[in-house]
Order: sequence, then C-alpha cells, then structure tokens
Amino acid sequence: MEESVKLLFVDDEQSILNCLKRLFMDDNFEILTCTDGHSALEMLKCNNIAVIISDNFMPGMKGIELLQRAKMISPDSVRIILTGHVDFQSAVDAINRGEVYKFVTKPWDNKKLRTIVLQSVERHRIVQSLRKADEYSLYSLAQTIELKDPYTKGHCERVAGYATSIAEAMGLDEVLRENIRRGSWLHDCGKIGVPEAILNHPGPLGVDEMGVIKKHPCWGADVARLAHLSETVVKIILHHHERFDGQGYPLGLAGEDIPLEARIVHVADIYDALTSDRSYRARTTKEKAIEILLAGKGVCSDPKIVDIFLALLGGPDEGNNGEI
Repeated sequence: MEESVKLLFVDDEQSILNCLKRLFMDDNFEILTCTDGHSALEMLKCNNIAVIISDNFMPGMKGIELLQRAKMISPDSVRIILTGHVDFQSAVDAINRGEVYKFVTKPWDNKKLRTIVLQSVERHRIVQSLRKADEYSLYSLAQTIELKDPYTKGHCERVAGYATSIAEAMGLDEVLRENIRRGSWLHDCGKIGVPEAILNHPGPLGVDEMGVIKKHPCWGADVARLAHLSETVVKIILHHHERFDGQGYPLGLAGEDIPLEARIVHVADIYDALTSDRSYRARTTKEKAIEILLAGKGVCSDPKIVDIFLALLGGPDEGNNGEI
C-alpha cells in the first residue's frame, strides 16, 4: 500500500494550526502538527515528511533555525516559512542559502498557499522518484509531467529518440548516450512548477507569464541535483534553452560554453516542437521545420549539430514519432 503524503505544520498558536489543517482537510494528506521547533525535529526523525511549513517567530527556536536543522535531518522535505514583513530579508537569505524553498507572508492568501503546498508535494514526489534512477521511474515521471500539457504527449520520448540518434552519429560513448537519453526524458521536468493555465495558454504569453516559463530549467535542475542525478542530466535540464548566440536562458551561455549534451537536446527539442501541435499553433511540415533549423544555424543552434541531425533526417513527411 502506498504511503500517505505527510505535511507538517509548525506554529506556537493552535488557532493558526487549525486554520492550516482546515485548508487541506479535503486533500488526501496526513496532517501532522507541532507547536515548537524541538518537537518538530523529533517528528521529522521518524516520519517521511513531504512538506514542512513553519512560522518564523516562535518561542525557543525560530522557524528559520528549525528549517536549517530540518535540511540536515530530512533533506528531501520541502521547507516553507510563514513570515511577517518584519523578517522578510531573513527569509530571502534563507532561500538563497538553500534552506527554505518558499516563503509565504502573513496574512496568507488561501489559494496561493494551497498552490505552493501542492507544487511542493509534487516536487517532493519527483525527487523521491528520481532517486530510484531506474528506466521505468524516469520514463514514468516524464509521462506524468506531459499530462500537465496534453499537447506535449510523447514529446520527451521523441526528443530522446532524436537526441540519441545525434549522439550515436557523433560517436559519443555509450554512457554519455544513455545520460543524454535520460536527460531528454527529463529536460522539461521543471515545468511541474509552472501553472497549467500558462502551459496551455492558447495565445502568446505576456512578460510575466514568460518570466515564469523561463524559470523551469532552474527548477528542474535543482530537483535533479537533489535526486543526485548525473551532471550530464542536470546540464541538459538546465541549459536546453540556451542559444548559440547567447540570447537564450537561463544563463545566456553562448557557443561551445553551452554543454555539448544540452546543444544536442536543444536541436532535438526544437525540431519536435515545430513538428508537433501546440495550444497556440498547429504543427509545421517537416520541410518547413528543416528550413527553420537551417535559418537558425549559428544563431539559435550549434551549426555542426544541426548539420548532423539534418543528415539523419530523410524520406517523405510521414509524421513525427522520434525515429530517424
């Protein structure tokens, strides 16, 4: 029987704990509560806690200190701090040190807090799944992520097929090819933190929405590092949206400063995106997609990798299945 998802709420005011429990009473979670940091740490030692939400100002031990210690006891637990505006900077500093995932200001908005907690539960589930690092778990996770956007069904598998073919044509060793395949499956895993309303938006995204989208490589790479996946997989997740001319994201790397494995997946990702239906446009033909790849040589994509990929493509435009 699958273990229930456990949330731990910590606050010295029982009324606050009651409010938090009511907010999630209709969810299939096991809710645990503590009124001080020391008892919360003991609770962490004997429970697999997915998300811990703590007030900051509590007698005996502040919430930020609690979450610092919680990171050592249960590093996979997603840590959220409830904070007033007075201690805003200390919460930001804790996030920068990696001790806190998010902070929520008091008084909180119920809808926003629920969204953050549900995303945190999913983040914890992904890290735990990735820790297994077996073929079935990684592939199943990729399929789960695709469920957020029905237009991307099969995208990760097709990208993996294209990228692996490129890697083979380049004569890369078997270990690197396998990591490229796994990184291709997981390249968009950071989208688990992007609201479905943005992913499925039927038209062009606004500046704010694009800002959220552009965070998904960093979110995904953070999760992959937590799960101790290979550096090759992490680099693919983090850098697959970099451009050869340095105008990509998240770091604006250019040319061969972009890791080779990410440059390979980048080309495979572009081709599959062009030849697949999306919420905001219909698929292009194979011929048109090739034209776009050629126009982007040295600008968007590594020209050598584009040439290798196009040499592998052939035959009539028979659809898009990831096979070359």
